[in-house]
Amino acid sequence: MIDPIILFFILGLLAGLLRSELKLPPAIYELLSILLLLAIGLKGGVELAKQPFLELLPQMLAVLVMGFTLPILVYPVLLYVGRFKRADAASIAAHYGSVSVGTFAVAVSYLAARNIFYEPHMPVFVVLLEMPAILVGILLAKGISRDTRWGLVAHEVLLGKGIVLLAGGLIIGWIVGPEGITSIKPLFIDLFKGVLALFLLEMGIITAGQMGSLKRYGLFLVAFGIITPVIFGMIGALLGMFFGMSEGGMTIMATLAASASYIAVPAAMRLSVPEANPSLSLTASLGITFPFNIVLGVPLYHTYAQYLLSLA
Repeated sequence: MIDPIILFFILGLLAGLLRSELKLPPAIYELLSILLLLAIGLKGGVELAKQPFLELLPQMLAVLVMGFTLPILVYPVLLYVGRFKRADAASIAAHYGSVSVGTFAVAVSYLAARNIFYEPHMPVFVVLLEMPAILVGILLAKGISRDTRWGLVAHEVLLGKGIVLLAGGLIIGWIVGPEGITSIKPLFIDLFKGVLALFLLEMGIITAGQMGSLKRYGLFLVAFGIITPVIFGMIGALLGMFFGMSEGGMTIMATLAASASYIAVPAAMRLSVPEANPSLSLTASLGITFPFNIVLGVPLYHTYAQYLLSLA
């Protein structure tokens, strides 16, 4: 049976493509984003309180290395095969080295609906993966230059809304623990799937708005936006397997590697690489990869995990 949150996304996508008047008020969409980010952070922080930090350090370092590596892998493809300008190739690469919180939330919901366990510290990796790809993207676009405003870049990366809410939720959840979160559980935990459904409804409408760019940029972005997550998903699953993660943990790792940012990285690239065309990056990450991951990708990454575990 199809998960209802997927149907909400499809409803929004169809409404957008048919030019319906359906649209969530900006304030409501902003509130849903805040609730979603805080809920993910809080749940991760509560579980993180149960585990020794030093035991997670090797995995955290490996995730950071993955975040630096993924954009470097696709940059030559974009530059020499796609024939994008250097700034555009670097910007798109940065989007695909980072992570989509919406896709992560869908993967969490997918596993919960099937009662599949996953390692509870995964939200830590979401926070970590926002940063390395942005730095790599700037370096690929500009090299090391005196003109780069590193202070502003650091502020955008470390103090952007997504990082502050995720990291803040993690810290709060870690401080209060399972008992302390009881009083706010009805809002942030019990209503999580309903909030996610409304969020994906609006994301479907926004995604439809990016489809028009495909007429200008052709089939390359379509192929890139589908093939890249399929390959990166396997890289993430293999990393999860290397660390002995569960089936659910490997699925989440594959999803994180396969997702592409459409919030934090666009903001940072606008600040640091203003010559890059943002419509190219958003068309690929939001118009192609996001719907692919939501509808087909997450089940595929679960299959990756099952296959790799069958080989062990």
